[in-house]
Amino acid sequence: MSQMLRMALVQMDSLVGDITGNTERIIRTIAAARDEHGADLVVFPELCITGYPPEDLLLHNGFRARVEDSVTSICAASEGIGVVVGYPYYASADTIYNAASLFFNAGTLTTYFKQCLPNYGVFDEKRYFTPGQEAVVVDFKGLPVALTICEDVWFPGPAKRAADLGAKLIINANASPYKVSKQPEREAVVCQRARECGVPIAYVNCVGGQDELVFDGGSLVANANAEIVYRAPAFAETLDVVEFDRDSGEPQSGSIARHLELAESVYNAIVLGVKDYVSKNGFSGVVLGLSGGIDSALTLAIAVDALGADNVQAVMMPSRYTSDMSVIDAREQTEWLGVEHHVIPIEPMFTATLGVLSDLFAGREPDATEENIQARCRGIILMAISNKTGRMLLTTGNKSEMAVGYATLYGDMAGGFAPIKDCSKTMVYRLANYRNTLGPAIPERVITRPPSAELAPDQQDSDTLPPYDILDPILKLFIEADMSVDQIVAEGFDRDIVVRVLAMIRRNEYKRRQAPPGVRVSERAFGRDWRYPITSGYR
Repeated sequence: MSQMLRMALVQMDSLVGDITGNTERIIRTIAAARDEHGADLVVFPELCITGYPPEDLLLHNGFRARVEDSVTSICAASEGIGVVVGYPYYASADTIYNAASLFFNAGTLTTYFKQCLPNYGVFDEKRYFTPGQEAVVVDFKGLPVALTICEDVWFPGPAKRAADLGAKLIINANASPYKVSKQPEREAVVCQRARECGVPIAYVNCVGGQDELVFDGGSLVANANAEIVYRAPAFAETLDVVEFDRDSGEPQSGSIARHLELAESVYNAIVLGVKDYVSKNGFSGVVLGLSGGIDSALTLAIAVDALGADNVQAVMMPSRYTSDMSVIDAREQTEWLGVEHHVIPIEPMFTATLGVLSDLFAGREPDATEENIQARCRGIILMAISNKTGRMLLTTGNKSEMAVGYATLYGDMAGGFAPIKDCSKTMVYRLANYRNTLGPAIPERVITRPPSAELAPDQQDSDTLPPYDILDPILKLFIEADMSVDQIVAEGFDRDIVVRVLAMIRRNEYKRRQAPPGVRVSERAFGRDWRYPITSGYR
């Protein structure tokens, strides 16, 4: 027997609920790890059989039966190789564990139940799972190995209990979603646990998009001295082998993928989120409205990078207020990217709508109503194209607009997915500049011109909103740090502006509740980790 144990770490993109498809891929990967890579042990991510998060699917009886059939099949496929796989373990009708089992030679060596169940932000595991209580350590080919799952590594208890039982290697299976700066946080925690316990840790994460969440991979191995000796690439499915000494458990050095810069990582997360949302939901492609502004220009570039130009359709819908510059820049971008492009003026629809409403609106001055009618004319056109072609409509609004309600319900908010929903306007500019470093994608004038909705004469965003370099920091302090008015003012912002911005956020909760999902990239996104009431007397 070799002195070294060869472990295959698998970053897998599971489809939630596709137990049959996920199981077939797991079994193929087991065979590849054993026969092509000579692995002794292959490790898959948390809940990889069901995908993460399975949510209320866990409560369905048919779902349970398929999970149990899957576990039987995967166990049978473990001839000649150890397999660590995550799945829901149904102990009884009302007790479910978030589990990981180690199978070998068609038998079960051990099964571990996750001890620390996250119940904050985007996580609600306590709704479904019962926490485990015990560490498990098993001798695998001469090496004492412990299993843990995701959140367990963020607290000292589970790893310490495993080390106290004699573990010389701790395996941590994860479904850890992306957010800005998440990878350095993970690595700091894993290294801290390894240092505390004096035991190497192999951390295996999943990858791929699931509704609002994107899982970025970044699997890693830390030795007992808290040194990273292996790191998998971000946002990619991988199967890499790392060797561990059977006596000491210490890992040999493997490949170490580089850390991505901020804009690069956010851009890649959104591209992967769009790609998986569209493909996993069975759409033939996407359509979007291209205005000549930076938000729709960035969304178009993302869509092309995610799906390919042949699967993207752009529609320019000028109104009486659209500048020639916008039409020219939009056309230029579609030519650069090779995207099908149509120009459909909305003036006939807009004029007809105003005519229908003329008696009702008589004696009333034009206001935001007329601006919203234009946006809703465009929404009708885009949704009609979506219905007729089977292409999903992408919305193009950003987080700054969503926060303060600078968007039109059933107009520019209409659609199936919102790629840059969690990107502030300042982040939009960063991403646009980053994308242009990869090749021509967004005309420079689109980036440098003052932003405007072009729904009224000579309109600019700054007519209605504070400058984005003031607005976005205020939004971040309130949304992501839960700061009060006084606390935000203490950070150096004008009180009147802060009060006005927070009032806008409060008033527009009803809009956000009706918005399509979008990729989560920040510390706190509008969606599953933002749960403010619509009806509220809090001021």
